[in-house]
Amino acid sequence: MSYVLGVPPYANVAPLYRFLEGGWSLRQGVPAELNRLVLSGEVGLSLVSSYFYLEHQEELGLLPDFSVAVLGRVYSVNLFHKGNLADLQRVALTTESATSVALLQLLLREKGIAPSYQRAEGALELLETYDGVLLIGDRAIQAYAQLLPSLPETPHALPTRFGEVEVVDLSMLWFARTRLPFVFAVWAYRKENPPPLGLVQALRRARRQGLARLGEVAEGEARRLGVHPALMEHYLWNFRYHLEEPDRLGLAAFAETLGLPFAPRYYPQ
Repeated sequence: MSYVLGVPPYANVAPLYRFLEGGWSLRQGVPAELNRLVLSGEVGLSLVSSYFYLEHQEELGLLPDFSVAVLGRVYSVNLFHKGNLADLQRVALTTESATSVALLQLLLREKGIAPSYQRAEGALELLETYDGVLLIGDRAIQAYAQLLPSLPETPHALPTRFGEVEVVDLSMLWFARTRLPFVFAVWAYRKENPPPLGLVQALRRARRQGLARLGEVAEGEARRLGVHPALMEHYLWNFRYHLEEPDRLGLAAFAETLGLPFAPRYYPQ
């Protein structure tokens, strides 16, 4: 049986596998699904949420030089809310990722904000029923684009308030709290079933191509999602894809806030 690679169908991971060569089998799914599949062994190597990885470190190995992380704004893990943040009563949560939910609850709890949470499918229309809605990935970017009337001349300063709707970027809140990157996802595998070296090398080559041709990747993802290519390019160039020392420190800090250890078992380079 071929070794199956799990990838979320999100724009922010497209630079990692858009140019993957070698005929590897791909399985797409939202993070919550891929987490389950890698733990069961149905998927060999997968991008998994950092929260899931930290919870299952005893069972999982980790690629030492890959991540999906951001220092500052991420634009695609957002709490869209009406009114004052301190007055939140009911918040709809994405069903796609445990990491973003855990991060939101942690950050609001530290601010003394304790709304009721409910899992719900949808996007900005959920604000008709809830005070806030947590969206991630492509849905968050599409929601941001829906609210943004035009792309500013200085896209590094994208607005965060649109009439009665405010956008709270969770990665930015994490940075304000820690001055560290937040790692949203890592490549993980069951430690008794490590990926072939050829696959790891192919992923490194694919990442190099994806970053070198980021404009091309952004154009394709912008067409797929129906957003402005410049917005997509701005979004993608924010990411850190290499799990460098600052990212490891950020992951360790997240583990500490969750009361979990951080003792990764890295794939031999």
